[in-house]
This record gives sequence, C-alpha cells and structure tokens, in this order.
Amino acid sequence: MPGQDFTAHFHNVMEENFFILEGEIDIIVDGVSHHLKQGDLIHIEPSEVHYCINNYDAPVKMVSTLAPYQEVDKVEVPDYKYEK
Repeated sequence: MPGQDFTAHFHNVMEENFFILEGEIDIIVDGVSHHLKQGDLIHIEPSEVHYCINNYDAPVKMVSTLAPYQEVDKVEVPDYKYEK
C-alpha cells in the first residue's frame, strides 16, 4: 500500500530476489536507492542491508524469493538511514 514499508534487514546466508508485478517501489540496498516498476527484478546478496518502501500513490505487487532457504536468517537493522 502507499507509504508502507518494512524494517531494514539483511540475511547471512540467503540471497533474495524481488520481481515487480504491478506498481512501483523503492528498494534501498546498502544505502543506494533503486526505483523499481512493473517487470523489474533486483537481486540482493547475503549481508546486503535492504529496505523497501512504497513512496507512490498505488499499491505494489511483487514476488520475493529466498535461497538457499533458512528458517532463521533475518537480522533487523533498526533506525536505518539512507540518502533520498
């Protein structure tokens, strides 16, 4: 939804991919902002801090994949700061 985000975090083992089905979203990876829209894909390596926020007026639909899957492999980064 517009304005929605989630806590910045990283994974020690897992890689993560985001594929955008509809809408737009900003995904910040290690402080660098990437503006993604329908059809875009971004790959996140282990240890890369990532943060997603919908700064746009419409909902976003995206698919996220994690591999190799680990039940516990998410390290949250509170108070994450990045340049806009």
